[in-house]
Amino acid sequence: MPIQQRRAVLLPAEAEILRRGLDAFAELGYEATSVRELGNRLGVSHNFVNDRYGSKGAFWHAVVDFALDDARRQLDPVLARHFEDPAERLASIVRRFYQIAVRSPQLSWLMAYEGTRESARLDYLHRRFLAPIVLACEPSIEQLVVAGRIRPVPLFQLYALVTGPIATLTQWPLARRFGEPPVSEGERTATADSLASMVMAGLLRE
Repeated sequence: MPIQQRRAVLLPAEAEILRRGLDAFAELGYEATSVRELGNRLGVSHNFVNDRYGSKGAFWHAVVDFALDDARRQLDPVLARHFEDPAERLASIVRRFYQIAVRSPQLSWLMAYEGTRESARLDYLHRRFLAPIVLACEPSIEQLVVAGRIRPVPLFQLYALVTGPIATLTQWPLARRFGEPPVSEGERTATADSLASMVMAGLLRE
């Protein structure tokens, strides 16, 4: 078998390439993730990323699209569902958001990293993922505010209140230092559900 064909057979599948790229960017941050480091983690030559995707930046976009598409596949059924009670709808969205964080903590790590930096990457994450979700939640939030069931707060503060608890689902090394034992994904999912209930109880007025 020619060397080129042998090499093509040994390349990881596209999804695995993007998954490993997500791990790298989430763990190291964009600036610290070199093309050579990506090559090492992907198990390919250091030229692979530029040859296949054009640049590290283009590869980052491919990785993010891969992660966000997966997150939206999990979230969209909840966004599309009809609820009589806007509080129930908002609670369902928050719960699913936390469940996604349990299944894909790398996306939360990446969001936390990029959220502290002014960049076109942050613009992309906001435009591609956060803004559409907030837009889908706004009617429920407005109904709850008008009904006096939620205190009127700036939108970013509300976002921070909802997403802040995700740290308890994704910062496992820190949790261990607080004496928390290792837990399974099923246990983390149960924690995600209870966190969603606590957050909604804090947001809603009696």
